[in-house]
Amino acid sequence: MPKQSALSDEIVEPEATGLLSEGSLIGADGAFGGGGGAARKRQWGAERRSEPLSIVHPVPSRRKILLGRVGILVTILAWILYVISTVLRQLADNPDAGFRFQIETVSYLIVVTFLTFSALMYLLARQGALNRFATHVRVPRGELDRHFTDYKEGITVLVPSYAEEPHVVRATLWSAVLQEFPDLTVVLLLDDPPFPTDPAVLARLDETRALATDVELALAPPAERANSALAEFRLRTQTDDAVNSSEELVLISAEYEAAAQWLEAMAEAERIQDHVDEFFVDLVVMGLVRELRLTLLALNAARVQNSSIGTERLGQLYQRLTWIFNAKTETFERKMFDSLSHEANKAMNLNSYISLMGHRWNREKVADTVVLREVADDEPADLVIPDTEYLLTLDADSLLLRDYCLRLTYFLESAGNERVAVTQTPYSSFRGAPTRIERVAGATTDIQHILHQGMTQYGATFWVGANAVIRKRALEDIVEVQTVGGFEIRTYIQDRTVIEDTESSVDLGTHGWTLSNYPERLSYSATPPDFGSLVVQRRRWANGGLLILPKLWKQISHRRHMRERILFREILLRVNYMASIAWASFGLLFLLAYPYDSRLLSPVVFIAALPYFLAMGSDLRDCGHRFSDIFRIYGFNLVLLPVNLAGVVKSMQQGLTGEKIPFVRTPKVKNRTAAPALYVVVPYLIVAFSILTAWRNVHEQNWGNVAFATLNAVLASGAIRAYIGVRNSIVDVFLGVLGWLYVAPKKPRQTASKVVVKSMDEIDWESLLYYGDRRLNRDLRTGNDRRRRVTGR
Repeated sequence: MPKQSALSDEIVEPEATGLLSEGSLIGADGAFGGGGGAARKRQWGAERRSEPLSIVHPVPSRRKILLGRVGILVTILAWILYVISTVLRQLADNPDAGFRFQIETVSYLIVVTFLTFSALMYLLARQGALNRFATHVRVPRGELDRHFTDYKEGITVLVPSYAEEPHVVRATLWSAVLQEFPDLTVVLLLDDPPFPTDPAVLARLDETRALATDVELALAPPAERANSALAEFRLRTQTDDAVNSSEELVLISAEYEAAAQWLEAMAEAERIQDHVDEFFVDLVVMGLVRELRLTLLALNAARVQNSSIGTERLGQLYQRLTWIFNAKTETFERKMFDSLSHEANKAMNLNSYISLMGHRWNREKVADTVVLREVADDEPADLVIPDTEYLLTLDADSLLLRDYCLRLTYFLESAGNERVAVTQTPYSSFRGAPTRIERVAGATTDIQHILHQGMTQYGATFWVGANAVIRKRALEDIVEVQTVGGFEIRTYIQDRTVIEDTESSVDLGTHGWTLSNYPERLSYSATPPDFGSLVVQRRRWANGGLLILPKLWKQISHRRHMRERILFREILLRVNYMASIAWASFGLLFLLAYPYDSRLLSPVVFIAALPYFLAMGSDLRDCGHRFSDIFRIYGFNLVLLPVNLAGVVKSMQQGLTGEKIPFVRTPKVKNRTAAPALYVVVPYLIVAFSILTAWRNVHEQNWGNVAFATLNAVLASGAIRAYIGVRNSIVDVFLGVLGWLYVAPKKPRQTASKVVVKSMDEIDWESLLYYGDRRLNRDLRTGNDRRRRVTGR
């Protein structure tokens, strides 16, 4: 049998090859995410713990909550004391110090203020999370079963995927189809170019296309048995005046035993190559088995004790088995149809399918492509996409625990939540990371989980796109409709920035909807295992927040106009969430690069930052990490400084030009991904400059600057060695120089006067009739192959 978790059986559970500019693949170790290829070699300092965290957060002690409040108070008072005792005092005592000193004082105060503000927002969000964890009560399983008995609404799970490894997508699909929900449809939204010429790419695409059918075929035998058992039970209850409870307990126990054995056989057949595979088997599959066997234990105990279970409850238990195995699966490729948007981002992939829901369509071949035409209800259709009350968006590298859908949908339908548009459990990291950088990046992910939970306490929730249950009616409120090339394009989730979920959160708030984070750990997502792939992810995260700030101000003005009460803490948390990367990156750059006057340094600044670091260390320890990881995360942020700055600058560029930034997926591969040379060289420059600063300040006896520069040099050096690697740095810089030196051969320019003469047999008459003069001019002059242009990403 597969290894079961050592934890309790109840609630203790826990992008394709890039270019040199975005990361080149080095090596051939297989594929990240489990199941395929060789396992990644474990590094010294990697995570040893493989047990996931508790689904339900431990209840914080009164002492922990009290210390959190004290930390907030100390941070505020320390900042005030610094302004009075250092800034104002220096300005008063040195009226003739000169313009430069005054500018230094003001700029240093601005930097310290912004960094202290971010630390304060961390403490505030954390305090909100502690309060939520202290009051959260888990809904009993029996209440869930009762609520969803004879449930009529459905949920559609949308899994957008672009150039993912098939085994990664497979695990995600299985975690979705094994959700316990009465009416569940899982749709894989493939966004790969549908007609690749590379045989390896085509083979991978064909394998991915077959996943949905393979999953549904595998589910067919247990689904048929569960459906037959339920039908026979209902027949017995309709024909028999008195149901024999003892016999029924034997029958239903046999069904639960069969379901558990089927899942155990599935787990036994899984190939475990890495920590993600282990999580999938132990928590997704075997976690469900443990719950079924827990129910089986209760049924056997009732039978031994000669107790009876009511007919209604027995029916609910039969229904539960049908919920597990009755999921439907589909695959949809928007790039097969010229009438849908081909914008290269995840948002429009989702939007394209959502716009088709609730309608009937016919495929129509026009010229060299296919379009979708809507047909009436009484007309035959070859593509019928049903509408559902709820949507679940799920990234192709994420995994859900078994009752994610059930509990979050129950939350949306509970009293008082009628205007909640989106609910989610911010994802946690997979435990047992084999590399140091994946372990530390996972630690920051687990910290973000806590902060997002706390932001809900103050009404400042943001949609985190890896997973979410969405009320479809809310998306209809924020839809934008435009006509492109003669076809209607509906945009529900904004694609103006690469952090589309953040902008959509603001749109929903403008229309009177709210968002909420469910206070449990029910979702997990992959963390990039090397520096190159992490660069792609974090540069994307740093881009877009500044562009959305004006829309936030409009939302606040609209809500105030509607006489809605807005907490000042909500505004502060939202602004910090969207803009803190910008001011923190530039602030750290100023502190590293500019030799501020030593008179501006004060121990009070350290006191103001101390509660932040102590609280983070405590949170890391609660999440199964080490308290000392606060220093590793600081070094981690130092080496990511150029990445964050690049994302912020890209936002500014986008704000000036109005151009959309292409969505760059994070590579999910075991091969090491080479980072752009600039992001490798700059961390070394930070170390060199910090050493120079320390040496210079030793001679000037500015011991505060010496301590700060030495700390930066030591932690950045350790981060380079641990997360980038000296050998990998040399390789990445070499590749960067090679890419800079290489110049692609220029294609011969075609003159406008050149005309391709075609015979009557060669002319594409269908294209001429459909596209008209525009198509005629382009085809006869340049001979463009429109299919390759349309389907390329």
